[in-house]
Amino acid sequence: MPEATAAQRGSRLKNIVGGSAGNLVEWFDWYVYSAFALYFAHSFFPEGDQTAQLLQTAAIFAVGFVMRPIGAWLMGVYADHKGRKAGLTLSVSLMCVGSLMIAAAPTYAQVGVLSPAILLLARLIQGLSLGGEYGSSATYLSEIADRDRRGFWSSFQYVTIIGGNLCAIALLVVLQLLLGDQAMQDWGWRIGFAAGAALAVVAFFIRRRLDETLSFENVAARADRRRSTVGNLFRDHPKEAFLVMALTAGGTAAFYAYSIYPLKFLVNTSGFDRTTASRIMTIALACMLIIQPLAGRLSDKVGRRPLMIFFGVTATIFTYPIFVTLEHTRDSLTAFALVMAALVMVTGYSSINAIIKAELFPADIRALGVALPFAIANVIFGGTAEYVALWLKGIGHERWFYMYISALAAMSLIAYVRMRETRTSSQILED
Repeated sequence: MPEATAAQRGSRLKNIVGGSAGNLVEWFDWYVYSAFALYFAHSFFPEGDQTAQLLQTAAIFAVGFVMRPIGAWLMGVYADHKGRKAGLTLSVSLMCVGSLMIAAAPTYAQVGVLSPAILLLARLIQGLSLGGEYGSSATYLSEIADRDRRGFWSSFQYVTIIGGNLCAIALLVVLQLLLGDQAMQDWGWRIGFAAGAALAVVAFFIRRRLDETLSFENVAARADRRRSTVGNLFRDHPKEAFLVMALTAGGTAAFYAYSIYPLKFLVNTSGFDRTTASRIMTIALACMLIIQPLAGRLSDKVGRRPLMIFFGVTATIFTYPIFVTLEHTRDSLTAFALVMAALVMVTGYSSINAIIKAELFPADIRALGVALPFAIANVIFGGTAEYVALWLKGIGHERWFYMYISALAAMSLIAYVRMRETRTSSQILED
């Protein structure tokens, strides 16, 4: 029995590491676009000043999110019917295709409007991939974890989401040091997308070796198994589906506002040079990555709701003063402290949102239930966050963005206060 227990623990750890590694690659590929936008924007959109070029790249970033509900629907159903492992393998394959397209895309000077059209198509493919990735990976990590540590192990989904962003920015910093600004603008930005495509190939083979979860195997063996469909989701679990949208709205908007947009904000508003801004965000995201499992483990002890409420309260109160102070900050340490404060706040959401969603749904519809409502909320509030911020800056009302994020956090706070404690009412029955 001790040997079997040790073997089971070893197998579980192998699967969690393998699933997390693939998730990191997916999000690295997704975030390379945002991290390298300062260098490639002029290649696809040569007209206008820097803000105008960034606005156009942010628009395509947002359009990529439009495909995420479609990916969540198609691949959520696929993962519920064919298995979590099959869903993970398919999603990383699509991400590889999108990254290769951008790495090899011709510039506007070479082919005119065909250039941004290729960029748009590639991001649509990547959006389709990521829509399926979130549900499959959140479900897989939640189901493969043991009952007493589900918050801890599922937090590694956002460890890898943040890690993907961190690796994208870290690669940017290294290339800045090795190549310099001019080479980065001319051709160096393509290296990020080529690296993402290569890593996706590695992740594909890692995911093919993962074990399937016991939750899915038990459902697959049932003769009375229910079909995973959108109709069944919203007919049988309407409260849970709308709860996922409500708790996601403020969390995803804040996550993008605090972790993705600040790289551009520090350059475009605070006045830092691109290299310094990249280094500030690299260190801040590394610190955020470390505290995710700590917060996840805390939720295993005290519950999920207290952490979500912490995020809702602090984001509502402190978002505006943090960004206003950051506007006038010229000191790197002060900028880091302000960004870090925001990242600690949103950790109350990011570390445990995946496990909360997985615990709301039964296994036969879990991947779809986790993925689709989340993706819908992401299209509306997450993918548009950068675009809203840059658009409001362009019309001279940048501070309205800070109020917008605060208002969304306040709205989600109502859901956090009213939701049940999923740690003690989990629909994940297997240990």
